[in-house]
Order: sequence, then structure tokens, then C-alpha cells
Amino acid sequence: MLPRTLIRLFVLVAIASIGVAALLPAAPAQGQTSRPPFEISFPQETDKTTFHDDWGDSRRGHRHRGNDLMATAKMIEVYAIADGVVTKINERSRPGRYISIEHADGWGSLYIHLNDDNLGTDDGQAAWSLTLAPGVEEGKVVKAGQLIGWAGDSGNAEGANPHTHFELSHDGHEINPYYILEDAYVRDHQQLLFKRWVVENGFGAYEIS
Repeated sequence: MLPRTLIRLFVLVAIASIGVAALLPAAPAQGQTSRPPFEISFPQETDKTTFHDDWGDSRRGHRHRGNDLMATAKMIEVYAIADGVVTKINERSRPGRYISIEHADGWGSLYIHLNDDNLGTDDGQAAWSLTLAPGVEEGKVVKAGQLIGWAGDSGNAEGANPHTHFELSHDGHEINPYYILEDAYVRDHQQLLFKRWVVENGFGAYEIS
């Protein structure tokens, strides 16, 4: 027979395990569990971004097919999530200015509502040099984490808070990117905090925007 103290220890461990499980996010819904076979970078500056799982929310007569990465201001940096090729750069009434990138194994990413305003204005008349990072063009190869543009409120986001509507697709079908973004956010934000700690404590130097 096990000693009473050991039994108590097993019970406490079991209770603690149940408590931790309750705090974990719920698993994605059926059909939304696909993940790229490569690690992704978070597509916006982590310390200047908030987001939640708004996949499927109602949006002016249609369902939201991505996640909105809310920015603290216009011109927050937007990054490629993975290595790939820029397949489309365009401007249309609903998405505004946007970039699409094709990645490996049928994966693709889309970045919508990029900046179209001159600095300090809401004029919608900015040159594309205030939308896209230098060298970002259709047909160009980009790397994971590379700066590709800046967040804004172009298209039907006019008047809303600046943000990047981000979509992730596989073989042409959009999937809910929230849990993938969540993992990337935690990883990239922890790395940012570590770099800042290194600099603040005099152990090295990093370029931190």
C-alpha cells in the first residue's frame, strides 16, 4: 500500500494537470488544423500588434476569411511569414493595397489594407514607396521575416484602426491562421524581449526598431 503522503502528492499533481489543461486554448475546429511544413515568422511587429481569432466573423455581407492584426499606428512593419515569391501586388476598392506571396508545398499568404496615406494624413494618395519596402516587386523572392511593407487602412478599412488583414491558404483554400499566428507571435515576441534584455544588460548589440 502506498504511503498516504505519496497518494496526496499524486492527487495534487493530477489536480494541477487538470488546471493547466483548462488554461490551454481550445483545439482548432475540424478542417482548420492544417499547418505549413515550415516555421513561420509573425507577419507584423509583435510589440505593436494585437489580434484575436476573428475568423468567420460577419463583415458587411461576407464572412471574414483571415485574422486582423491590429496595429498601434500606420506604417507598422509588415513581414513575409516564410520564404516565397511575390505573386501579386495590386490595389482594389475592397482590399485596398495588398501583396500575395506563394510559399512552398502549395501554401500562400496575403497581406491586405497596406498603407496608402502620406505621412501624417489620411489622403489615400501615397506613393507606393510608402506601401512596399524597397525591392519588393512581383516575381521577386522574399525571405522569412523580411520587411515587405507597412500597415495602413486602405480599401474598405478606411476610417478603421490601422491593421493588416492576413490570410493563409493551402492549395488555394483559406484556412484559419489564428493558432499558427499565435505560436509565431509567442516565439517572435520572446525573441524580441530577449534581444532587448541583452542590450539593456550590456551583453551585446542588436538592431531593435
